[in-house]
Amino acid sequence: MSSPTGIKRPVSLALATGAATLFLLALGNTISNLVRTMPAVSTDVIADSLSVSATEVAALTGIYHLAFAAGQIPVGAALDRFSVRTVFLVLIATIGIGALITATAPNLPMFLFSQAVLGLGCSGMLLCPLTYAARHQNSANFALWSAFILAVGNSGMLLSASPMAWLIDIWDWRTGFLVSAAMAFLVAAAALFWLPGSNARMVRSSSIGSEFAQVVRIGWSPKLRGVITLAFVSFAVVIGIRGVWSGPWLMDVRGLSRIEAGNVMLALTIMLIVVPMAVGLIDQKTKRTNLLLVAGHLLAGAALLMLPLTSAAALPTLFDLALLVIFGIAISVQPLLFALGRQSVAPAHTGKALAAVNLSFFAGAAVIQMLSAPLAWLTGVGGVIAFLGLLSIAGAAAFALQISKASPPKP
Repeated sequence: MSSPTGIKRPVSLALATGAATLFLLALGNTISNLVRTMPAVSTDVIADSLSVSATEVAALTGIYHLAFAAGQIPVGAALDRFSVRTVFLVLIATIGIGALITATAPNLPMFLFSQAVLGLGCSGMLLCPLTYAARHQNSANFALWSAFILAVGNSGMLLSASPMAWLIDIWDWRTGFLVSAAMAFLVAAAALFWLPGSNARMVRSSSIGSEFAQVVRIGWSPKLRGVITLAFVSFAVVIGIRGVWSGPWLMDVRGLSRIEAGNVMLALTIMLIVVPMAVGLIDQKTKRTNLLLVAGHLLAGAALLMLPLTSAAALPTLFDLALLVIFGIAISVQPLLFALGRQSVAPAHTGKALAAVNLSFFAGAAVIQMLSAPLAWLTGVGGVIAFLGLLSIAGAAAFALQISKASPPKP
């Protein structure tokens, strides 16, 4: 009778320790989401402070995504050569420094520099916990753990909604980045004492340049091509809506106050936190990953296409809230892209495969964010939102086409 108890206790302890480690690593992604979505409630005051237009600020935040994308290959290679602890500590300290530079930036060039530093620091905040989970959890549970990691990370968008709107109204936008810097240094201190340092794969037989080439090669392999294609537009749509354009839409077009707009974004963010876990469970039960990804992105795109109609038809802002919530629920299938990426490679190359997916996420975000600014000048904010909706639908169609090519039906 004592044997089962003796077995269960160490297993439960190991599970709790692993969950606590993943939670701590995911807190880095929380801060990453906070700093990259703060412009949604502060674009106007940042623009006034730096003497530029709000549209220009929205375009310039693309520098963050470019730096983030540029960091994916070296971070992915580093995770396969060194411990997660080492990579995480370097990157979380970089975020703290970048947030401090942003908070004290006196002019536009320094603001741009700080966004690049933040982008580099944040570039591994999702890869670190995903790589740790991939090394310590079996593939059957990876989708669920990746959903947990993204749910914790997406809570950063909770902070950048109503709480940051209130903070900016009371103090200013710089205070938000000072808070972010303090959070980064606190997480770094906790990681220094908690994270294990002996989980590196130590693949040192090939050169770093060769490993960089492998990230690109893995990313464009037939098994991953559909995932990379959908990832290119998927995150761009989320960050475009939640990170930038929902704020101008709700405040400038729909006439809500900053805090009212923050409350709407709060509802969207709750969906982005809660629903990925449910999606992970559904995927685990149904094994219909591809169908979930296609259906989710089609529904998300449809919700965004309908959003500009609320202003044209003079509908109450309750309709905007409903459409944004539907968008948040539907786009929460996104973590499944990491699960597909994880399944496509050997364990020794997990870091590079996840880096390839994340690279596509943020390369797409950088490119599409920069395209959205001139589009806003031509069509207004509603035009940008409709464009993002079309991108989500096009990405789903391209993914379905790639999957059908990779797995032709048997006669």
